[in-house]
Amino acid sequence: MNASTEALPVAVIGAGPAGLAAAAHLTGRGIKPLVLEAGEAAATAVRAWGHVRLFSTWSEVVDPAAEKLLAPTGWTAPDGATYPSGADWAASYLQPLADVLGERVRYGATVTGVSRLGRDRIVDADREQQPFTVRIANADGTEERILASAVIDASGTWSTPSPIGGDGLPALGEKAAGDRISYRIPDLKNPATRARYAGKRIAVIGSGASAFTALAYLADLAKAEDATGTHATWILRRGISGSTFGGGSADQLPARGALGLAAKAAVDNGYADAVTGFRTDAIQRDSDGRLILVAEDGRRLDAVDEVIVLTGLRPDLSFVSELRLGLDERLQAPVELAPLIDPNQHSCGTVYPHGVNELSHPEQGVYLVGMKSYGRAPTFLAMTGYEQVRSIAAHLAGDREAAERVELTLPETGVCGGAGLFDQPAAAEETSGGGCCAAPATLTVGAPAPSSGGC
Repeated sequence: MNASTEALPVAVIGAGPAGLAAAAHLTGRGIKPLVLEAGEAAATAVRAWGHVRLFSTWSEVVDPAAEKLLAPTGWTAPDGATYPSGADWAASYLQPLADVLGERVRYGATVTGVSRLGRDRIVDADREQQPFTVRIANADGTEERILASAVIDASGTWSTPSPIGGDGLPALGEKAAGDRISYRIPDLKNPATRARYAGKRIAVIGSGASAFTALAYLADLAKAEDATGTHATWILRRGISGSTFGGGSADQLPARGALGLAAKAAVDNGYADAVTGFRTDAIQRDSDGRLILVAEDGRRLDAVDEVIVLTGLRPDLSFVSELRLGLDERLQAPVELAPLIDPNQHSCGTVYPHGVNELSHPEQGVYLVGMKSYGRAPTFLAMTGYEQVRSIAAHLAGDREAAERVELTLPETGVCGGAGLFDQPAAAEETSGGGCCAAPATLTVGAPAPSSGGC
């Protein structure tokens, strides 16, 4: 911050886990945050995958600075050894935190653009002396502009799921078949959703934790008397190897290991078939309106009633396009961070905690954090996001030593985290050991769906 902008708030985009933690750390540093949330409550994206259980415990998804803010209100942290669902996380921690922040959180405020006041991305003159200008579309249809000393973009990736096409583009016919395609983990406790999938043949596309969760859910559905005939076809772009289902009982996050084993059981017990090396090129309809998936090599699968696409998430960079961001050409993550999280080169265990140095851009004072900082990389932990915003808040407060100090120790499994299927706590006691997962996992999920985002 400079003298001309230090009186302005720091704009935080998104009232999810990373955004609210950022606000807590800024508040603790005596810096005024203004959290801009498009939804009508905190943690809108987390609530959308509220039926999915995290495979990180409560102790790993509560930020220390946030807990300090909550303590005077009489808030009591849930049992740190238990696993919250997305709904639990939102109701028991994220919304109370937003409530404590009070007027520092604005709802129904969708950020549509961020720039420098009076400067588009081309102009150099006095650029760093100008405050940021943040354009907002309010829920009532009005527009406004606010000024900010810095911008922390914690908007996540939930709103932009990746399409079916193996080339990163929508498959031919994908849009036309939208009535039978979902990009989220189904909530099979919802009567309407259950009716949609019960007794149907469903294609599940994806190879990470979200796909594991969907397969396990559908296998459970197939066992029900009112859902006879439910069957999944699991479509992978690569082959199946020993690491396809993750670390299993050797996973240092036991819940994640249990999730991979549940997906494996769905295949082993005949509730799902696996199709490997299948990169979808087109979707066609048969005479009954069912969907036929066609691969790049011409292979055609038997018709299915529904398709669940869980091929990852990607950041929406449209509203920050007037800023000078330094993003990796592949992952769309900050260039200093990308080599640490590139799934082409690293396993989960080789990633270490990071902060302001790895998250800075040519445009000083703007930071992408949380799930959005990972771009298209598929792995994230909430505690990684908390460390990011702690470092950034220290930097903005002028505390260089704290900003560059690492205050987080990750398990050997590194940044892997997210949402999973772990409803049997006893299983956590039965699994132990080292090793790193090889299958990607997401926080949000529905992504978490986890649920993007990291947990």
